[in-house]
Amino acid sequence: MKQWYKEDLAYIHDVGHSDYALKSAPGILHILAQNHLREGLIVDLGCGSGLSALEFTKAGYRVLGVDISESLIAIARNRVPEGEFRVESLFKTDIPSCHAVTSIGECLNYLFDADNNNENLVQFFDRIYHALISGGIFIFDIAEPGQILSENTTKGFTEGKDWIVLVEKEENQQNQTLTRRIITLRKVGETYRRDDEIHSLRLYKATDIAEALHNVGFQVQIVRSYGDCNLPKAHAGFIARKPILDGNPIA
Repeated sequence: MKQWYKEDLAYIHDVGHSDYALKSAPGILHILAQNHLREGLIVDLGCGSGLSALEFTKAGYRVLGVDISESLIAIARNRVPEGEFRVESLFKTDIPSCHAVTSIGECLNYLFDADNNNENLVQFFDRIYHALISGGIFIFDIAEPGQILSENTTKGFTEGKDWIVLVEKEENQQNQTLTRRIITLRKVGETYRRDDEIHSLRLYKATDIAEALHNVGFQVQIVRSYGDCNLPKAHAGFIARKPILDGNPIA
């Protein structure tokens, strides 16, 4: 659990890349309200440093956050002391009965877990379906093929007050995978400390994911934004509703 989003990258991700979580939260809360889910438990899979979890708790929800990164979970526990957080694989964690499940920021694409494959992804959707109450909702997004449009490899960097991140991205169109080589430089005292990580992602077509969700039993809507927050290019969001069953209303 220590080889991905280690201490420095977790810190940089939290302080330098918080916009997506914060800007998407109002749209997600609006979707929940539209579906008459104004309270109850939200299971946030790939919760990161707890930015979304904090917004959910402010709105009156209980939150269970799950992430594979020990460093990110440590930040989340400090940020949202009233929440419950686990360092576990998203695909293996026990999902309790809940009103909503969220997974924001292409978490389901990451190949951190060897069990993340097409067959197990369908089983994962089925587990979520059965964990949700009648009328519950699963909100998440995925990265699609076409992350790199003009060439197979791109390089770029971003920087903050005490950190620099360099990222090389390579997309294998035949295998529909994306590899990110990430170099971090974080200032510690008077010097900068370097660390490296390689993240591999499986890219999914939105229509294939929608079909898998539908086959499990969900009512599915593909979206390209959470309210006013537009998803990045070649990303798709999903609002997957568990139908309200006769005699089993939302509660």
